[in-house]
Amino acid sequence: MRLTIADIVQLTQGELIGSGQMEIKGCAGLKEAKEGDVSFLANPKYEPLAKECKASVILVSQGTSLPGKTVIKVDHPSLAFAKVIDYFLKDSATFIPPGIHPTAVIAKDALIAKDVAIGPYVVIEPKAVIGEGTKIYAHSYIGHETRVGSQCLIYPFVTLREKISIGNRVIVHSGSVIGSDGYGYVTVDGKHTKIPQIGTVIIEDDVEIGANVTIDRARFDKTIVGEGTKIDNLVHIAHNVSIGKHCLIIAQVGISGSTHIGSHVILAGQVGVVGHLTIGDGAIVAAQSGVSKSIPAGHQVFGSPAQPLRAAFRANAHIQRFDHYVELIQELKKRVEELEKK
Repeated sequence: MRLTIADIVQLTQGELIGSGQMEIKGCAGLKEAKEGDVSFLANPKYEPLAKECKASVILVSQGTSLPGKTVIKVDHPSLAFAKVIDYFLKDSATFIPPGIHPTAVIAKDALIAKDVAIGPYVVIEPKAVIGEGTKIYAHSYIGHETRVGSQCLIYPFVTLREKISIGNRVIVHSGSVIGSDGYGYVTVDGKHTKIPQIGTVIIEDDVEIGANVTIDRARFDKTIVGEGTKIDNLVHIAHNVSIGKHCLIIAQVGISGSTHIGSHVILAGQVGVVGHLTIGDGAIVAAQSGVSKSIPAGHQVFGSPAQPLRAAFRANAHIQRFDHYVELIQELKKRVEELEKK
């Protein structure tokens, strides 16, 4: 694919400082870039790297100046760089072309829209619906009456169980299971009897789900992941959980059943949330925190059990000085004993 610097200016709607004639053959970071590459500078602290960068053109923010370098000034360098990468990926061999592989097993009454790509050994069950332009990679399974929207990417070995709904432009990475049974049992006379899980899962538009994520179907109603939410690898979302729009759920998070999470919430790595709580809009839970109480909108918490961020940091600072406090108490105790003797 031939792409010049001038083409990148048009693609990103940026302002060119320098010549636009050179052909661009690849994308790379500031350290790795060589002649013929495009790179980007999004954080000012990496400006020294940008000055030494060998890239033929660098995407920079509007207020950045790199004398002697060919640059394209844009509002959001990271976003502009992503657009350039997407352009290069259009012809990538990792993207399967439209069409149905002969080894795919597709029910006669499944509805497959135009320009869909279905890879080897994919199984699509009766009454499933696959939207226009969606790509389903090898060995994935689409259950009966499950609906997948348009322009989705379903990577290899994904399982979408029966009667669930996937929105438009959703990405699901390998090994993820959506619609598995919720974890529900009744214990009688020491025996655990399974409670049927007959609800569904709704994944709204523009959600990305990482590798080996499990999202349980609801017991009766629905488990929901809101528009634009991004879920990292190895996350478990239990039955009847509701997650709002544009949240960031980072690696190894576990969310127990019937918890309601608002919009623009961040759950950092290895956060655990007990069931039936509410986490308000814009809340941030720091890494390795255990959430046992509801969190108001906009609050930041840390620790196990999670506490307001400043209080948690203060308590942690005291713990780091524990030996000092013990020595001080022992010294004071000794002085008190000496005073009492006198």
